[in-house]
Amino acid sequence: MANQTPLEDSPDTAAGEPAIRLVASCKLPTEWGVFTLHGFEEAATGREHVALTMGDLGDGTPVLARLHSECLTGDALFSLRCDCGPQLEAALAAIAAEGRGMLLYLRQEGRGIGLLNKIRAYRLQDEGADTVEANLRLGLAPDLRKYDIAAEMLVQLGVRALRLMTNNPRKIRALEKAGIEIAERVPLQIEPNPHNAGYLRTKRQRLGHLLAASGLQPDETAP
Repeated sequence: MANQTPLEDSPDTAAGEPAIRLVASCKLPTEWGVFTLHGFEEAATGREHVALTMGDLGDGTPVLARLHSECLTGDALFSLRCDCGPQLEAALAAIAAEGRGMLLYLRQEGRGIGLLNKIRAYRLQDEGADTVEANLRLGLAPDLRKYDIAAEMLVQLGVRALRLMTNNPRKIRALEKAGIEIAERVPLQIEPNPHNAGYLRTKRQRLGHLLAASGLQPDETAP
C-alpha cells in the first residue's frame, strides 16, 4: 500500500453546499461545568463530529479552544500509551476555569488511520517501532488528520479567532490556511509517564511538536 498523505483543502461538495452541517445542540453537564454540546454531520461521508462550548463566543475576541482528535484508547479506556486523555481533561478544565471556550472533538482516530490500524500500529510498537515507523510499516502516513472540517465548524459557531491549546504547529498552519486567526498558542503539555515518554519524544523529534525536552530523554532501561 502506498503511503497516504493528508489533505488540508476543503472536501469536494456541490456548489454552495456546506461540507458539514450543524444537526442539533443540547446542554451537557460535566464534572467541570455545564457545556453546550453541538452535533455536526459531514455532507459527503456522514461522519459525525461534536463541539463543546461554554460562555459567550460571539463577542469578537479570540476564543480559548482545543481541537481534539478522537482517541478511544486514551479518552475512554484510560491508556497510558499516549497523552490524549489527560490533554482532553486539561482542556475542558481550562475552558471551565475561564468560563468561556470550546473543544472540537473530531472523529479522526489514530491520527486518521482508524481504530484497527491503530491497534496494528500498537502491536508494531510493542515490537520496538516508534509511532512514526509503525505507521510507515503499515503503508500509512504518520499523520492523516485534516482540519478543514474543524474550520467550517468554527465558522458555523461564529468563531474566527482562537487562543489554541496545542503543541502541534501543523494544526496552526492548517487553520490559518482555512482563514482562522490564531491569536495565541497555549501549550498543553502533560507530564510524561514511563509508558508514553518515548511516544512524546517521537512527537517532538520526528513530528515537530512543540514539547519541552524535560522528562523525554532516552531511558536506556526502557523496553
